[in-house]
Amino acid sequence: MGAYHAMLVHFPLALWTTAALVIVIRAFSDGPFARAADKVLAPLLLLGGILGLLAYVVGLFVWPFAALSASPLGRNHMLLGTWTLAYWWLLWITRAHLGEMVWEGFNCWIMLGLAGLGAGLLTVTGTLGGHLVSSPTAVSQILRLLGWEVYTTFYLPNFMLVLLVLAAIVLAVMGYRAR
Repeated sequence: MGAYHAMLVHFPLALWTTAALVIVIRAFSDGPFARAADKVLAPLLLLGGILGLLAYVVGLFVWPFAALSASPLGRNHMLLGTWTLAYWWLLWITRAHLGEMVWEGFNCWIMLGLAGLGAGLLTVTGTLGGHLVSSPTAVSQILRLLGWEVYTTFYLPNFMLVLLVLAAIVLAVMGYRAR
């Protein structure tokens, strides 16, 4: 099952990365190309969500839950996989529900921030998955510099708590101002 999970995760990875790029393009442009790219955003997010859910379910069968949850690396990968999947589904719901309103005024900057956060979650989840199959990346060195040792740490580092609080305040202010 491990090979299937490794193969399947690349589909939502590609779709969500493309969706993040579409959001960047659309946030900075209102031209014909940006509008055309935006027309595929909701389908990209939805298809990524469906394939992400499939990859997540298959991933649950790769290792026994007891073994995966006994390892800080395994727990972190599972936790971030859950966050990533939920996050991109919520981004799809937001885009599908609000339609073109997500690009009006200050909302486009909120979408840009959400795309950055989603890409970050995707990157860290993939990095942890790579470690699980003995294929570490340089991203783990960046995480170490930020205080997160991927093999031993199972907690939310203090810098992340600070970033989460700051992000919550910034997003609340942005939402209030956009309202």
